[in-house]
Amino acid sequence: MISREQRTPFSEWWWTVDRLLLAAIVALMLGGVILSLAASPPVATRIGLDPFHFFNRHVLLLLPSIVVLIGVSFLSPRQIRRAALIVFALSVVLIVATLLVGPEVKGSRRWITLIGINIQASESAKPAFVVLAAWLFAESARKPDMPATSFALGLLLTLVALLVLQPDFGQTMLVLMVWGALFFIAGMRMIWVAGLAAAAGAGLFGAYLLVPHVAFRIKRFMNPGTGDTFQVDTAMEAFSNGGWFGLGPGEGIAKRSLPDSHTDFVFAVAAEEFGIILCLALLALFAFVVIRALLRAYATEDLFSRFAASGLAILFGVQAAINMSVNLQLIPAKGMTLPFISYGGSSIISLAYSVGMLLALTRLRPRTEMESIGDANAAPTYA
Repeated sequence: MISREQRTPFSEWWWTVDRLLLAAIVALMLGGVILSLAASPPVATRIGLDPFHFFNRHVLLLLPSIVVLIGVSFLSPRQIRRAALIVFALSVVLIVATLLVGPEVKGSRRWITLIGINIQASESAKPAFVVLAAWLFAESARKPDMPATSFALGLLLTLVALLVLQPDFGQTMLVLMVWGALFFIAGMRMIWVAGLAAAAGAGLFGAYLLVPHVAFRIKRFMNPGTGDTFQVDTAMEAFSNGGWFGLGPGEGIAKRSLPDSHTDFVFAVAAEEFGIILCLALLALFAFVVIRALLRAYATEDLFSRFAASGLAILFGVQAAINMSVNLQLIPAKGMTLPFISYGGSSIISLAYSVGMLLALTRLRPRTEMESIGDANAAPTYA
């Protein structure tokens, strides 16, 4: 047991971090290990690899992820801003390099290989982008004469342009939704929010008209008879087969034929083998993380911490909602991982970075540590 009287960096971290939020994240990580063991062996066997290839890699990736998560959660808000600026700049450079020299897979360039490691730079760009946008919105609220909102819009257009060039419309929509939510949270007028929503709708309609890949997915979703719906149909069968309590660990049928059962459709494997009860438990964990983080964010008086923590929580929740909605055939299929549950190196590391910042921003801190508050005798508050 760690005493409150100890004055070590770890003891101060332990007594100020949101331990319930941390426990929920650890539970999701453990759930990801179990579901990776359930879903990945048939995929590995099908492509000629060791049956536990993806499971072993998933576990190995969790080790650096935990280090990143804990390490980042020790940072102060000022250090988080500086780190986000560096991470975003490096991510943009890597995305540009991916567009120039990355391999083309199914018409997209999303991955680049460095020293034998496959990197999807857009994953690390997302949380860093959210923090930088929150910083700019906070500065705009403090100093209305500064063109910080214009800079935030420029930041958005830069990232969106790079994602569209890949093309990666799923990530593009996720970034737009989170930026719009931040724009609203920052207190911008509804006319601007409505205008941005209209612009996003026009962009989606333009993509439908000009990009065959987008048009195909939307048409297939609206009219399944126009294309191959094998994966989503198999996922829906998995939910039906599993019922409330599932067929039992290792007894699933869908994973034997689903190409992406360990990534995009791991939620369907969970439903078939462990039942709707487990799916509801996962949904409750994701909801708890988001709601808990938002409550902690709104308990702080520091605008940057409030906006950044809110944006990161929304990013986490919307990504989870998109993946689960695809599995339930509620929206067109998108290549979006289920946070900490799906297999994916860049995704897990980036999520650890994102959640680490969330834990750091929602820690209890003395007001003297908050750049925007100068009362040295004030009681501790959230920051």
